[in-house]
Amino acid sequence: MGIEVSWDTGVQQPPARVAAYASMTAVTAGDKDAWIALFAPDAVVEDPVGPSMFDEQGKGHHGHEGIAAFWDLTIANVERFKFVIRDSFAAGSEVANVGTITTFLPGGYRVDTDGVFVYRVNEAGLVTSMRAFWETERAMATARQV
Repeated sequence: MGIEVSWDTGVQQPPARVAAYASMTAVTAGDKDAWIALFAPDAVVEDPVGPSMFDEQGKGHHGHEGIAAFWDLTIANVERFKFVIRDSFAAGSEVANVGTITTFLPGGYRVDTDGVFVYRVNEAGLVTSMRAFWETERAMATARQV
């Protein structure tokens, strides 16, 4: 199913990186409740950052209710996910992961989305902000039937 990472698991990871990995794990498992539980009650998800087909105003999805609605609009409609993180930069309470999210869609379509995925956590390790920097046009240009 796949999350492909090459982090040294023998080393204690920064909390934001741990949260990002848990997020990818919940998404690949299709576990909406586990995913939402990773977020603080006042968290914001911007995926992608700015106005998009998922967020016309570009203001993000706020709180557990908004984040659950984002799941229903986007993640729930994907048959399978594969995350490949090529690099990861942790600093303070944040991590920026550079990689590709491959989505397998109904009808046998595949889309590869390259981007930078930034997570910020609070003292409890809950995600307060998830910001995904990717370009719709670039991702859609990769769409193909497999």
